[in-house]
Amino acid sequence: MKKLIAIFAAMMLAVLPLAARDEVYHSADVLPQNAQQTLRKAFPKSQVTRVKVDKSILGSKEYEVILNNGTEIEFDNEGDWKEVDCGRQAVPTMFVLKSIQNYVRNNYKGQAIIKVDKDKNRYEVELVNGTDLEFDRAGNFLRVDD
Repeated sequence: MKKLIAIFAAMMLAVLPLAARDEVYHSADVLPQNAQQTLRKAFPKSQVTRVKVDKSILGSKEYEVILNNGTEIEFDNEGDWKEVDCGRQAVPTMFVLKSIQNYVRNNYKGQAIIKVDKDKNRYEVELVNGTDLEFDRAGNFLRVDD
């Protein structure tokens, strides 16, 4: 019986990585419609150079998009953005809550937001000078993140 369980476990370990294989594309056509609309609105002059689709074994997908200007955007299974990294350029304002924009404008004059990351509880932004700030989902400042 122990041998049978060991064989079954070994087979599962061999098969699971194959089921969760990433795929790479060079067109936005593989993205959910919501993600395609976001890209057209936020980056109308940029082209998609690569889309990496991370498939989980449970069937959900995450998308990592790289544009020809170097911007990287991550989308969830529904096509909602999770992270936008514009390198050394300012993130389009549509990705940043007004309260966060106002906080940065009032407390970090001349510093552009170059990266924004959101999850279910908070937003994290990175400024061009390397400062990382953390906000709650309502856009209230929480702390400087080291």
